[in-house]
Amino acid sequence: MNAKTEPGSSVLDNLKLMLAGAIVISGIVAFYYFPEQSVLIRTGGVIAATALGIFVAMQTTQGRELWHFIQGSRVELRKVVWPNRQETLQTTMAVIVFAIIMGVFFWLLDMLLLWITKSLTGQGV
Repeated sequence: MNAKTEPGSSVLDNLKLMLAGAIVISGIVAFYYFPEQSVLIRTGGVIAATALGIFVAMQTTQGRELWHFIQGSRVELRKVVWPNRQETLQTTMAVIVFAIIMGVFFWLLDMLLLWITKSLTGQGV
């Protein structure tokens, strides 16, 4: 079912997406409309409405494309080479040391510019 070959599928997909949004919104509205019910029951209703909304949205072309993208992302995530503990500690220490050096540099630069400004305006005398 390709949206480009079937002109009615995009309208149907839009209706499904609106229905999914309406289901989620109705779950949230119901949460606040029934304050006398237990919070656990109301929260379960919101979770159920959200799950149903996601299920309806996943039946659209955009939902299927999103699912394929998520699966492809998981495959790519498995290809990532994560640093070991030693590399992580070394990188962290390099960032901390550089941040301290830059902090001291900008503090000294600020003090110099403050001294120059006070000297030029006559407030530092």
